[in-house]
Amino acid sequence: MLELFISAFVTLFVVIDPPGCAPIFAGLTSGATRAQARSMAIRATFIATIILLIFALFGEQLLAGLHIELDSFRIAGGIMLFLIALDMVFEKRTERREARAEKIMAESGSGPEIEDVSVFPMAMPMIAGPGSIATIMLLMSRSEGTPQTLVVLGALAAVLLLTLLALVAAGPLMKLLGKRSEAVITRLLGVLLAALAAQYVIDGLKASFG
Repeated sequence: MLELFISAFVTLFVVIDPPGCAPIFAGLTSGATRAQARSMAIRATFIATIILLIFALFGEQLLAGLHIELDSFRIAGGIMLFLIALDMVFEKRTERREARAEKIMAESGSGPEIEDVSVFPMAMPMIAGPGSIATIMLLMSRSEGTPQTLVVLGALAAVLLLTLLALVAAGPLMKLLGKRSEAVITRLLGVLLAALAAQYVIDGLKASFG
């Protein structure tokens, strides 16, 4: 069970990437008060949690309704996660997130009213994006029985709690890490995610043609 928890935790941590979400959130809420930023962080994490729980608990039925084989989803999800990993290694993911953040900030203007970024872009697609949705569905599909399902959900809860803490402490965290440290961490996590994504594809191919 501990091995399953660690595997699920690491996979979800790499995909959701709390350290990567923190600088984007800090930039989007740069004009907000501490109380406003904290409120948006809590709201964003709560909404993302609801979205991910829905796909975790009912994603398999959704696939069945669309007549999609679970092994096909494993292969597709693995490929998707591999592309995310490539983006992380070459820092394309960070660039896109920063570009999205700049666009949101530009559209919000410089008025006194702070735009609520909790739903978009923080809850979706930054926390509960295609990668994290695919990942939680893949992890749930591999869990056998209620105990393993609870372990995966526990790993999800732990990662989302860390995400909330990272968003709340985004400003001080960025000062502590610095740009170079963040880039190194992102690349290391990207390599790890690439290996996990390859394993998903291998599992799907084995089940399909084995």
